Amino acid sequence: MAKYTYPLPLRWVDADSYGHVNNSRFLTYLEEARTRMFHDMLPADEAERRQHAFVVKQSVVDYQAPLVYREAPVDVDVWVVTCRGARLELGYAIRDADRTYAEAITKMAAYNLDTGSPRRISEAEAEFFARYTEA
Repeated sequence: MAKYTYPLPLRWVDADSYGHVNNSRFLTYLEEARTRMFHDMLPADEAERRQHAFVVKQSVVDYQAPLVYREAPVDVDVWVVTCRGARLELGYAIRDADRTYAEAITKMAAYNLDTGSPRRISEAEAEFFARYTEA
């Protein structure tokens, strides 16, 4: 399976008083990696991007180990679990070479922000996602 991997730098503000990255920041990390993955696929024109958006329906995070603030980045792996119709499901791992800190799933819907309604995933989008689809 091909994964998209984003090396994410941690920020001091992400840590709580114990020096651990706050659990709410993990969702931000998923969003950051997903946004960077989608960057090459999304149209450059803002109006067209609104018509070819994706919205999050559900996120589930399985926290596996505390992530202590540090200078070194963590890797956020993203891959496609399901892509069909209007449905897109992504898998994630927040990790480094030694440990996985969290695994997650995000269920998304292809969405037209102008009409406020779901839309079908286009052929071009499906081809893009096929590069990152689980075997």
